[in-house]
Amino acid sequence: MIPQPFNLKIEDGKFILNVETKIFAPDDLIAVSQYLKTFIKLPTGFDLQDTQTKSEQNSINLELDDTLKGLNPEGYELRITPKLVLLRAPQPAGIFYGIQTLRQLLPAEIESQTKVQGLEWDIHCLIIEDSPRFKWRGLMFDSGRHFFSVDVIKKYLDLLALLKMNTFHWHLTEDQGWRIEIKKYPKLTEIGSKREDSRIGGWISKKTRGEPHEGFYTQDEIREVIQYAEERFIRVIPEIDVPGHSSAAIAAYPELSCTKEEINVPTKFGIFEDIYCAGHDFTYEFMENVLDEVLSLFPSEIIHIGGDEVPKKNWKKCEVCKKKMKDENLRNLDELHDYFTERISKYIVSKGRRVIGWNEILDEKTDKNTIGQHWLLTGKKQVRKHLEKGGDIVVSNMFRYYLDYSYIMTPLRKTYKFEPISRTVKTENQQQILGIESPIWTEWVPNTERLDWQVLPRLVAVAETGWTQKRLKNFKNFRKRIENFEERLNSLEFQSASFKEANPGNLKRLFFLARAFKWPAI
Repeated sequence: MIPQPFNLKIEDGKFILNVETKIFAPDDLIAVSQYLKTFIKLPTGFDLQDTQTKSEQNSINLELDDTLKGLNPEGYELRITPKLVLLRAPQPAGIFYGIQTLRQLLPAEIESQTKVQGLEWDIHCLIIEDSPRFKWRGLMFDSGRHFFSVDVIKKYLDLLALLKMNTFHWHLTEDQGWRIEIKKYPKLTEIGSKREDSRIGGWISKKTRGEPHEGFYTQDEIREVIQYAEERFIRVIPEIDVPGHSSAAIAAYPELSCTKEEINVPTKFGIFEDIYCAGHDFTYEFMENVLDEVLSLFPSEIIHIGGDEVPKKNWKKCEVCKKKMKDENLRNLDELHDYFTERISKYIVSKGRRVIGWNEILDEKTDKNTIGQHWLLTGKKQVRKHLEKGGDIVVSNMFRYYLDYSYIMTPLRKTYKFEPISRTVKTENQQQILGIESPIWTEWVPNTERLDWQVLPRLVAVAETGWTQKRLKNFKNFRKRIENFEERLNSLEFQSASFKEANPGNLKRLFFLARAFKWPAI
């Protein structure tokens, strides 16, 4: 099983799922019960019948029990005997995660979308008590550099559910594409969601694909994704990146920049000097209007504002920015950046939400209720100070958890063995490490085949770190389980990298290290 459960006891015998198996669930678990019934029916053909009373014979019983000791709200207890599957949890989320364990205990063919003939659907008898280590277990999905359809997003939400991950951080705006419909500003998608070409071949290449790239999500599609995620106990956190990574928005509305010059949506990747003007009132009016529509769509308590990689060359020359600095008694451009972040953050907080941003937004003035997402190795000092004043942190270490990096740079074992709570974090601050999140940036990920290969199997390793207690992690044991898990991924039609591809030896890594950032990755 992946992730490795907290406590597992194997017993004799097996439970046989068949056409006469019944399912019991109270009213609070009807939706979860229906999920299980639908999932089982496709490959088995068994239409499990609901029963109004608990049964001790050929039944799956789902029960809520808030007296279960030692389990957090996402934990569960699973008991399988020859006659009964009993799944109990304090909250519906725990029942859902127990179902994912039950799913992995069945043959891999249970993942089939069509009926499978001639197979016995047996589950070995056992007792499992299980709870996650971290409450934040996430994937960051970049739709900005390359657009992926709603169907692809749903497929990855299903994968997160299987891996007991609960957060989908959706990167929706970027230099190379604005991907969310904003009705007040239609040019964001009419112009900002399209680019004429795309750089290929890596950071130093001058080659292009020779064809346009475009796409965006309508507000109805956004709602569809959110509902799909919520049914799988996954929260969707939108990221609207400010003040950098904003070329696509500026291409649509040039008045958002300091220069007011017309630009095209970039076809190259990297960091661009065209950023939102921090001095012009229209910028803040625009952002508030955009956020109003974003907040109306996303129920998430948490909203991501980016805040990373902000070149300030245009601010330095901008008379409007200079005036803003004078009016607000700001000493330098870094303080202007802080002012921009604080102003946007206060607006989000005024709407009853909480702000998260990449670790560049953290400084001594940052509100302790702001969440910092630590990706950059040089941000350790700011992260430590934020923790010490009571702030929360999500760990996304770039050389361990970035899924777009080549396996030469970040092999599977390196991702698996990484411990997200640094030894420098004081004991009293460790609970403020909310958890971990693994980003897949898509500069060099133009299609689903490449996407699957980059993400898997490293995301499986991240999922185990997020769920499994530190003392239970063992890479040799994980290797045996991941090789079996590959069969399940194949059934789900993911084109995962093989274990050998994902875990190259040290000699091969040294030989090819110079190509670590080159696409396609080794």
